[in-house]
Amino acid sequence: MIAPSQRMSVVKPYVFAKLNKRKDELKAGGMDIIALDMGSPDLPPSEAIVDTLVKSARTPTKHGYGGFTGTATYRKSFTQYYARRFGVDLNPEKEALPLLGSKEGIYHTAFAYLNPGDVALVPDPGYPTYTAGTEIAGGTPYFMPLLKQNGWLPDLDAIPAGVLAKTKLMWLNYPNNPTAAIAPMSFFEKVVAFCKQNNILLCHDNPYCENGYDGYMAPSVLQIPGAKDTAIEFFSLSKSHNMAGMRVGVILGNADAVKTIGTLKTNVDSGPFIGVQDATIAALTGDQEWLFERQETYKERRDLVVAGLRAAGCEVEMPKATIYVWARIPSAYKTSSEWAEYLLEKKGVSLTPGTAFGAQGEGYVRISLGTPTPRVKEAMARIAG
Repeated sequence: MIAPSQRMSVVKPYVFAKLNKRKDELKAGGMDIIALDMGSPDLPPSEAIVDTLVKSARTPTKHGYGGFTGTATYRKSFTQYYARRFGVDLNPEKEALPLLGSKEGIYHTAFAYLNPGDVALVPDPGYPTYTAGTEIAGGTPYFMPLLKQNGWLPDLDAIPAGVLAKTKLMWLNYPNNPTAAIAPMSFFEKVVAFCKQNNILLCHDNPYCENGYDGYMAPSVLQIPGAKDTAIEFFSLSKSHNMAGMRVGVILGNADAVKTIGTLKTNVDSGPFIGVQDATIAALTGDQEWLFERQETYKERRDLVVAGLRAAGCEVEMPKATIYVWARIPSAYKTSSEWAEYLLEKKGVSLTPGTAFGAQGEGYVRISLGTPTPRVKEAMARIAG
């Protein structure tokens, strides 16, 4: 056997890969499994998006390389969307870098900026890729606790000066995965000033900005005056427009960061299939009304899940955004994994234990709303029964 590189020693199996293996084993044994774990939308994109993709795929001249950063029209569609949705003016040539989904961009950012000994501030609980990217790149994560009493926002004043002296990146994500928390503009104002003062690149992951409920519309950190001096924002169409399988994302904001990450990215991969680019343009510049109907479906599921979990003895806040519900486990169980394992093995319902997102997730589980409504109803009946 040829020895792997030393960096592979910090690479852990992705939590959902392990979970999916166990679900497959149970299914093979005849158990009916309802998966409420991964955040993968079950609903399709709009017909206009799909029609555009099909038409483009049938065009013989559109099957070559799509360009390292896509077509000019493709890049411009992202900046047009940000101008309309957030009132943010961005240069499509210098302040927008298309991605093959935002997950790869998170890794690229870590490798573009972190040397051994450099620190990235990472929310806990948080999307596991922030930590994994930091560690694989050779950096050191410093975990910022997200606590219920603080509204699931990090306490910036609690970060030690010695840590800040070594910090290059800060990862934030609102609306939040996994807690479903939202952040007020006053917090974004504070964090932009904080990152400017400490010479930190603020990396805000914003894939759930179109997944608000009851009239809530999530903001962009780039709306804060001067944010582009210190911030980049990651946007993905996976959850916003039900295009997870097409792998569409973008980094927007600070021009120096966009250029640096782009230099790395163009040495690693190429741009997306032109058909996907055309579908993205249709998604971002076309009619957006269908998103409101989609959100009504998610809202129905959200309400079912919250009611079902409360009936099962969980403490649950009603989320204002994302496609998740974050719930404290029943008091009869000691750990998140214990309750999640019980539900999977005995009830055939798969949830994600909070510890999959960090140590501060202990005592909680995350439930995804990306499952057909009748199956959600059945899952809640099993849990509460």
